Amino acid sequence: MAIEEEFLVKFIAIRHHIHQHPELSEHEYETTEYIKKFLRDLDIKIIDSGLETGVIAEIGNDKNNIIGLRCDIDALPIFEETGLPYASVNDGVMHACGHDFHTTSLLATAELLKANEDNLNGTVRLFFQPAEENFQGSQAVIKTGLLSNLNALVGFHNFPDLPLGTIGYRQDKLMASVDRIKVKIKGVGSHAAHPHEGNDPIVTGSQIITNLQSLISRHIPSKEEAVLSITHVKSGSTWNVVPDTFEFEGTLRTLNEEIRGKLKNLFYKTVENTADIYGQTVDIEWTEGSDCLDNDLQLFNKLVPSITDNFLDAIKIESNLTGEDFSRYHKYVPIFFAFIGTGKNIPLHNPKFLIDDKALIYSIKYYLDVVQRLLNIKLDI
Repeated sequence: MAIEEEFLVKFIAIRHHIHQHPELSEHEYETTEYIKKFLRDLDIKIIDSGLETGVIAEIGNDKNNIIGLRCDIDALPIFEETGLPYASVNDGVMHACGHDFHTTSLLATAELLKANEDNLNGTVRLFFQPAEENFQGSQAVIKTGLLSNLNALVGFHNFPDLPLGTIGYRQDKLMASVDRIKVKIKGVGSHAAHPHEGNDPIVTGSQIITNLQSLISRHIPSKEEAVLSITHVKSGSTWNVVPDTFEFEGTLRTLNEEIRGKLKNLFYKTVENTADIYGQTVDIEWTEGSDCLDNDLQLFNKLVPSITDNFLDAIKIESNLTGEDFSRYHKYVPIFFAFIGTGKNIPLHNPKFLIDDKALIYSIKYYLDVVQRLLNIKLDI
């Protein structure tokens, strides 16, 4: 399967345009309109899904054999520092996770599938999902009901740690469950010269954060993979006042639902009991993001032999403690997800994050390979 140079150049330009105009989760209005126009110009059917942002479309001729391809379209609240000629024109917003690359890959696949529509022997439903970064997009897609008649749903994510074009796969525990945690401790403020007249929440918050560091090492077997990271702390506004509140937030990542539940219970006990010792109260806001991402076993066994045959560098990879809201779909449809190496070795969510444009060759090929395998066809490409 060969991707022509002229075709690739066209979609590199499309990717640069999308990269230059990033939008945050649930605000991808221009991106949505750009996708819709592209699909309409090819006479691809857009489904009236009720989504405010994001697009669901389909190509094909057989409603008894429907498979889905999914990408995500949102960006991050990051100031871009790549210096690229097509760098973000939206200050403080950047495609630092490569969703511009994912979107372009699915648009390119859509064009090739449309050209082969009469030969599909089935229908391919295209999911341009919004709001992956805040874990709301998959929920919105699920509510459309458009997963109910799918035989499979397939996606991927770029992976800078893998060499260009390498496909990374794994059946179970590919990616972690993700929980977001926010805590607000309420003390009593005072003059800094008279802390005994108040009840300092900074001392309490610091002790709580210290106590949390031993939750995993002392309560979870060492063979289990889990991490609790406190990532943001806020308290006070000046140097000579003891504040009355202390706030912090962070994230819990696990690869085991039982461990996830146990750590959540331990977290609540640690925070509430420590605050009680200091005579203070706490509010805990716990938001469940993604589940642990396990690929459907039957789908995995069907697709991996094809992937390993058609990609010279296809490797089984270790579990990853990043998260993906694609994992939520497994309750409704068999899913398969993989990583595609982009070769620049700059971490995701970094203001200098880059993707080699040539990686589009492999992401498009991945989608097409999946379609051919699941619909049992040979595309004329």
